[in-house]
Amino acid sequence: MDQVLKRFFRLEEHGTTIRTELLAGLTTFLTMAYILFINPSILGDAGMPRDAVFVATCLIAALGTLVMGLYANYPIALAPGMGLNAYFAYVVVLGMGYTWQVALGAVFVSGCLFLVVTLTGLRGLIIRGIPLSLRYAIAAGIGMFLALIALKSAGIVATSPATYVTLGDLHTPQAVLAVLGFILIVALDRLKVTGAILIGILAVTIASFFFADNKFGGIVSMPPSIEPTFLQLDIMGALSVGVVNVVLVFFLVELFDATGTLMGVARRAGLLVPGKMDRMDKALLADSAAIFAGSLLGTSSTTAYIESASGVQAGGRTGLTALMVAALFLASLFIAPLAGSVPAYATAPALFYVACLMLRDLTELDWDESTEVVPAVITALAMPFTYSIANGLAFGFISYAALKLFTGKVKEVHWMVWLIAIIFLVKFIVIGGH
Repeated sequence: MDQVLKRFFRLEEHGTTIRTELLAGLTTFLTMAYILFINPSILGDAGMPRDAVFVATCLIAALGTLVMGLYANYPIALAPGMGLNAYFAYVVVLGMGYTWQVALGAVFVSGCLFLVVTLTGLRGLIIRGIPLSLRYAIAAGIGMFLALIALKSAGIVATSPATYVTLGDLHTPQAVLAVLGFILIVALDRLKVTGAILIGILAVTIASFFFADNKFGGIVSMPPSIEPTFLQLDIMGALSVGVVNVVLVFFLVELFDATGTLMGVARRAGLLVPGKMDRMDKALLADSAAIFAGSLLGTSSTTAYIESASGVQAGGRTGLTALMVAALFLASLFIAPLAGSVPAYATAPALFYVACLMLRDLTELDWDESTEVVPAVITALAMPFTYSIANGLAFGFISYAALKLFTGKVKEVHWMVWLIAIIFLVKFIVIGGH
């Protein structure tokens, strides 16, 4: 068996061993296992059956990561993406009023588009056409959007008729536990403790049984049924005119998030070298296929996880690392009762910490070039302030094109930017801001 694994994954060629790869897989899983608790919580707020979403999350993470490992031989794990699940639940369903079935349909359509542009080579063209400043801003804006959701879930931010938002009641056990959980996560992560985010979520959950009247539902059981979400997507509803901008947002964020993560982790693993680039093409195809496969199972967009870098840091270099991650996600199917016991204020600290890390992309902006930095800042600020990733993208692309036009820098703007800006502008004129 050992020889089969060594030959199939070409371990010696990559200077690694079975033990190193398996430990790297365990490391990656522990750093991203928080999604098992956060994804059902977020999509559950949109009215989706949480147990079924939990199963869908486990299955698509296992399936997507398995394909990445066996087909592309990359040490990269996939799972439903942070930010896109929040956009799915809080903007598309709760904000715009679409059903979660239509939202799943929009994920499916965006996944099909994603697969087409990957197969035809358009993916690289689109990526090159979008300004770096807007790409940095998208990540930062989603970070601030997640931060607002996290603070609201923890009860630290509350609504106010006078000021829109205000400080919540910090005397509640939920708010106190969320604050302590956040400090614990940051401290553990700074001390390089593997699984810091997961430890923080579990610590707050355990404390909630003693201090916040949470009910313990057990740890292990047979997996719940996936039937409530399996093949429940409404594709025809997603193809209606009003959902065009929803599909566009899913597509654009998937494009930047997945591609950037794949390139970043592959570069760190030393895989972006001549002779190994064919594996990158397979990796791009694997993550494209995972998006619409996830929509069929019943979850928001699936993407490559930057946490895979922790496994690479631990020595993972091949798909055997991904195979280990996939096996652990399958094993997680049996901890549904534990996932159901995790309250929103236990996942809020993890969400807020992820949000903090996403803001660092703003440091990459050229702050001396106003036609670059202003649209980027508009993009980032509009997402939390309008409670919509779509509006942030729209304002960013429109303002970027307009500023370049009126400052005589039209030649600096790629045709893809003009196209996206026009689509968003027409959407505002015809449909409005909803």
